[in-house]
Amino acid sequence: MRGCMLLLILVLGMNGVAGAQEKKAIRVYFPNGESVRAEQAISPQERERGLMFREKLERSRGMLFFMGEEAIHPFWMKNVKFPIDILWLDRQRRIVHMARNVPPCSKDPCPTYPPLMPALYVLEIAAGRADELGLKLQDRLEFPVPQTDGGGRAR
Repeated sequence: MRGCMLLLILVLGMNGVAGAQEKKAIRVYFPNGESVRAEQAISPQERERGLMFREKLERSRGMLFFMGEEAIHPFWMKNVKFPIDILWLDRQRRIVHMARNVPPCSKDPCPTYPPLMPALYVLEIAAGRADELGLKLQDRLEFPVPQTDGGGRAR
């Protein structure tokens, strides 16, 4: 009986995490009209964790990082288990840099992937999606920008 209760608590806890991630997801629209449902990484802790420790990223999903200020924001693949495409966007939500098919980090030290231009937002999508969507520099993506309290927490 005790084992069943522990299993139930574990399952409910995992559903709670998945539910919280789903609530934080927003639609990001591409110029061709397609979209992905992107989990928002707003707080410093969310941005630091990113896609770490996940098993995969569905082709219809992504993670959108709200960086707080337009700057050069390098990314790395520490503890990410699958390749991704990384898109850096300026404050007008235009693509200013792309890194396609970025591989997982296989050994320390992990390489970093810096953009060539300052960015305010970064979108991570499944590897190969940028090419499938025909994305190019200066393409504008559409998504809502959450209001924050100044500490990186959405209001």
